[in-house]
Amino acid sequence: MAAQGVSLNNLRCEYLSNPLGLDVARPRLSWAMESATRGQKQTAYRILVASEFENLAKDKGDLWDSGKVASDESVHIEYAGKPLTSGLEVFWKVRVWDRDGRESAWSQPAMWSMGLLKPADWKGKWIGSPTDREYAAKNKKYEPAPMLRKTFRIEKPVRRATAYICGLGYHELRLNGRKVGDSVLDPAFTRYDRRALYVTHDVTAQLARGTNALGVILGNGWFNYGVKAAWNFDEAAWRACPKVLLQLVVEFTDRTTQTLVSDGTWKFATGPIVANAMLNGETYDARLEKPGWDTARYDDNDWAAAKVVEPPQGVLSAQMTQPIRVTQELKTVKLTQPKPGVFVFDIGQNIAGVAQLKVRGPAGTTVTLKYGEALNADGTVDQKKIKEHTYDGEFQVDRYILKGANTEVWQPRFVYSGFRYVEVTGFPGKPTPASLRALVVHTDLESAGSFECSNELLNDIQRCTRWSYVNNFHGHPTDCPQREKNGWTGDAHLAAEAGLYNFEPSASYTKWMRDFHDEQRPTGELPGIVPTGGWGYKWGNGPAWDSAYVLIPWCLYQYRGDQRILAEHYDRLKLYVDYLTTRATNGIVKIGLGDWCPAKTKTPVEITSTGYYYADAVIVSKIATLLGKKEDAARYAALAADIKKAFNRAFFNPQTKQYGAASQTALSCALYQGLVEPQHVAAVTGNLVANVTDQQGHLDCGILGTKYLLHALTDNGHADVAYTVASQTTAPSWGNWIKRGATTLWEDWEGKSSLNHIMFGDISAWFFETLAGIQPDPAAPGFKKIIIRPTAVGDLKWARANHDSMRGKIVSDWKREREKFVLDVAIPPNTTATVFIPAKSGGDITEGGRPLDKATGVKFLRTESDCAVLAVESGIYRFTAKMAK
Repeated sequence: MAAQGVSLNNLRCEYLSNPLGLDVARPRLSWAMESATRGQKQTAYRILVASEFENLAKDKGDLWDSGKVASDESVHIEYAGKPLTSGLEVFWKVRVWDRDGRESAWSQPAMWSMGLLKPADWKGKWIGSPTDREYAAKNKKYEPAPMLRKTFRIEKPVRRATAYICGLGYHELRLNGRKVGDSVLDPAFTRYDRRALYVTHDVTAQLARGTNALGVILGNGWFNYGVKAAWNFDEAAWRACPKVLLQLVVEFTDRTTQTLVSDGTWKFATGPIVANAMLNGETYDARLEKPGWDTARYDDNDWAAAKVVEPPQGVLSAQMTQPIRVTQELKTVKLTQPKPGVFVFDIGQNIAGVAQLKVRGPAGTTVTLKYGEALNADGTVDQKKIKEHTYDGEFQVDRYILKGANTEVWQPRFVYSGFRYVEVTGFPGKPTPASLRALVVHTDLESAGSFECSNELLNDIQRCTRWSYVNNFHGHPTDCPQREKNGWTGDAHLAAEAGLYNFEPSASYTKWMRDFHDEQRPTGELPGIVPTGGWGYKWGNGPAWDSAYVLIPWCLYQYRGDQRILAEHYDRLKLYVDYLTTRATNGIVKIGLGDWCPAKTKTPVEITSTGYYYADAVIVSKIATLLGKKEDAARYAALAADIKKAFNRAFFNPQTKQYGAASQTALSCALYQGLVEPQHVAAVTGNLVANVTDQQGHLDCGILGTKYLLHALTDNGHADVAYTVASQTTAPSWGNWIKRGATTLWEDWEGKSSLNHIMFGDISAWFFETLAGIQPDPAAPGFKKIIIRPTAVGDLKWARANHDSMRGKIVSDWKREREKFVLDVAIPPNTTATVFIPAKSGGDITEGGRPLDKATGVKFLRTESDCAVLAVESGIYRFTAKMAK
């Protein structure tokens, strides 16, 4: 019998929808079940994987037919069919059996393709400028952006055409006069002497019978970073002129193939991009354009031959992440003229991206665009706070030199800036607001959640957090999109849960963890920024930062059910904890930056560093247990116990029940990390509450303590105090930033540094898990089991959140109506939930107007902490309760 009302959606392969160019031998497949029936679940599945769409349509899995597998798992099912070969196009679909054993219809088909899996599969050569030379650290001269082209013939009908390209630092691929794809700033940044990423494109639709033309433009990116700045990327061992490796594989309808590769037969020229540099900016001289250069009809007789150059030292790997794209266009909201000839465009939102200029004027006119996120007193753009670590050249300045056509429209290709304001000089005539718009540029992460509530201040903080998160994601997490653009490890792990609630960054986090693998030294040591050219091992690292390597994989397990990432990195995570042990003295680790950017009180580094040392040991022990490594589990559990004893011996005062000098960070660190012995938790929590009260309900922490604080208070019965802290509008607070006009989160409480940082962004996770109450259940990670535990606190009248888990949409939507508490909940099929409702007993609750014992899919379990606790099957519910007093 067929399952009624059951459908399957959100088919994913390695977190991605229909990805191209994978280089994993056994990709993992996931899907979500949809049904309006309460308690609906999957009892079995069958996956078909085929090498031809036609085979799949005939229900023939020539690569893999899993058969009927008795399992309720629908996430990360590992492909177990025939070996997958380079370039293979793969089609798949799935069907399930429901709780009654009824078979669903097949899902809609999905696909993925394989990349080039072995070095020998690459047939081409790395090519670049004929003047190519390896850069010494002292060489600061930039060449114009190389342009490379090649014509070729297609004589037969094409079935499929795939381009594989690695163009370093950045590349733009063009075919027959058009850009290939909609991504920008490809490929993502890596440590190029250890790994470089290639990008895969389906170019079937852009090929034509007859003569075709491929074109590539190369930018410097991080590969040829010539700016003297604090992090020494100009001295990176990999630094060289831009270069490219390309392979185009054309399969014809008769199943023969033709392969075009990069080699010495390609042609080279330079063009209008006369300079491009991360941090400095891009200069474009439109008079040097070569119209039609990427078409077959173009005459390239005066172009030079491209030079075959040395490859980068790193291995080639597939870019298995969402690409960087232009995700939004923002109009100018205000245009001012603070000085003669100086125009300032305000787009109203601090972003990462570029300006798009629309201009008309005489040939040779130079228009200069200077980007910043603040204004001087005279109304011009202020770069002082964000330029301080760039030691030579301009900072975030783009130039466009007109060709003298009608209206000219231009935007930079190979840089991005952090800004709200653009100062324009040299504009011919007087611009209008329509003369400039902003293009938002970041990794195109899908939105996976939303939160809003009756407190508009918290909604503003949520909006700022979401903006800061995406502004600081360009192939990997960054600290800020203007001053540094660096992958600071501490900033990233502090915001990981917030990111996973709001977006789908899992594929990009997976890529970044591989970057950690590439950066880790044989001793286990990690740098403070990843990737790095060698900077960050002597300063900026330490467990409070580099525990990102342990914490983010653990988050992916908790929030996405990903156990493979734990297994893949397990030995390296152990190595890191073992390294910390070598740096510990009597169980205490003193290295690191500590509670960065504190409001007032500084907490000793050894408190927070040892706290993360303990957390890492605990997590590695748990991972060992998951992987069946019993001896390791026992060893790291024992290490964690020893660290806990050492921590309390060094920092706990048994008379006063204080830690360290009784700072908020010290107290909340001990509570959050689980370092307080059970008999002292209440007293330590009381001391923390007293400290916050002494600060008139304000936090007094830096980035580490701020994350600890809200959770430590909430987890120990004082969500009301946490809410008071979160809702402040006087300094130091998030609300004070909002009051002062922030559209993103800031780097420090006073606003003296960057105005676009993500490191204080965990508050968004607190909104989801505490106010709305959506939490993964550790008993079944990846939201297989869900906890819904909303918190009606303070003056909050209502709150709602949803999260698109890999298994389906979770909703928690509550409101207070006089003495009643109304909670609307959606639990996805094939999952269950434990729901906490503020009520004295189950008898005080109805569901859909019915007593609980008459409700379908609900079971009263117990009362706990003034809540009735319910076991809830999948479905949509409305609970109404007489609130406990």
